[in-house]
This record gives sequence, structure tokens and C-alpha cells, in this order.
Amino acid sequence: MKLRILDSALRDLEQGWWFYESQEEGVGDYFLSSLRAEIEKLRLTGGMHFVAYRDFHRALSQRFPFAVYYTKSDEEVTIYAVVDCRRDPAWIREYLEGNG
Repeated sequence: MKLRILDSALRDLEQGWWFYESQEEGVGDYFLSSLRAEIEKLRLTGGMHFVAYRDFHRALSQRFPFAVYYTKSDEEVTIYAVVDCRRDPAWIREYLEGNG
């Protein structure tokens, strides 16, 4: 399955890196490594996750309080956002609207 990561999701990953790296050196790298592994798994598991909003599936990270929001077609998984789950759900829906 083809995997496409939109610029919006790449920016989210970068912001997450900055946040965790500012907490302790090296944690940002661990964050990126963990989330990229979760995203890569979507090649196999894409479409199996809960549809959280409209056509957006939500895959929860196992190590960080983040969710990967994506859509799936027959041939492609498209990553739209990587969002901190501690955010207000209304903010998340609005963010997805702006990126979807």
C-alpha cells in the first residue's frame, strides 16, 4: 500500500519533536522514531482504525499521547495530521477541517 504524508502532518511531527526535545535532549528523536514507526505500520493496518471524524481514521500512538489522522483509499493511505490527544476535541475537528 502506498503511504503519503502531507506537509501538514510533517509540520505536526516537527512541532512534536521541538516540544519533546525541549523537555530533555534525545526525547524528540525518540518521539519521531516512534511516530514514524506507527505511521509506517499503516501500510498494513490502514483502514482498520476507528473513524473519528468524517472520513478520518485515528491511529493512537502506543508511546506518546498522539494520534495519527488519516484517510484510506483502495491504493493509498494519506496522513493528514499528527495531533496531541490532550487537545480539545473541537480544536482537533477544526484542525482536520483545515487540513482535509
